[in-house]
Amino acid sequence: MVGFQRARSEEQREVRRRAILDTAAAMLAQMPVAEVGLNELARRVGLAKSNVLRYFDSREAVLLELLDDSYRNWLTTLAPALADTSGELSARRNRLVRALVTTLDRDPVLCDLFSAQAAVLERNISADVAAQFKRNSLTATAELAAMVAAIIPEFGRERALQFCAAGLLSAGALWTHTHPSSAMLAAYEQHPELAAYRLNFTQNLTELLTVLVNGILITDAEPSDRETPPATADPA
Repeated sequence: MVGFQRARSEEQREVRRRAILDTAAAMLAQMPVAEVGLNELARRVGLAKSNVLRYFDSREAVLLELLDDSYRNWLTTLAPALADTSGELSARRNRLVRALVTTLDRDPVLCDLFSAQAAVLERNISADVAAQFKRNSLTATAELAAMVAAIIPEFGRERALQFCAAGLLSAGALWTHTHPSSAMLAAYEQHPELAAYRLNFTQNLTELLTVLVNGILITDAEPSDRETPPATADPA
């Protein structure tokens, strides 16, 4: 617990905000998003709950800012893994999928935050907080899409963005399903016929992303319905 005097300058206010974020990050390393409560967060920071709310609209606003920080940190980690853009398409595809899956699997906090984003974190916040988060997210996703387009130029910018959006949604959803409650784990152990529902994050995300890459490439390779049909000879 950190004891604070009242913040009297912007610099002091930023110190308080950073302490709240750092404490929330430490809590997420110990427990899932659902268990991070505002009362416990305030206690660990050393502030009254009302004082925490001077810096953030709500618990969700704290966690959204952490999601933004975690997303950007992940991009920094991911960049070296995608630096090699050489080789045949299949090799580049496999390298992309492997890099995404490996780095996400090593970042459970980010995955947990992604999984809670729409259903939990984007609730109980102000319009200003929501708008700022979405702006930051768009910027980060554009950076990710640029990395993806560099290694799979066959996508182009628009398709790379589509791949990133769908891929991250898949990762968040899959994270939830691959980290079930203790009751579900016990059910799987007691009833082997339910084994098909017990998913593996690394394996299943690899399969999903590979299918997504291939599907986008196949779609782009197909003739467009809007294309002008080939000319035919006039009837005699």
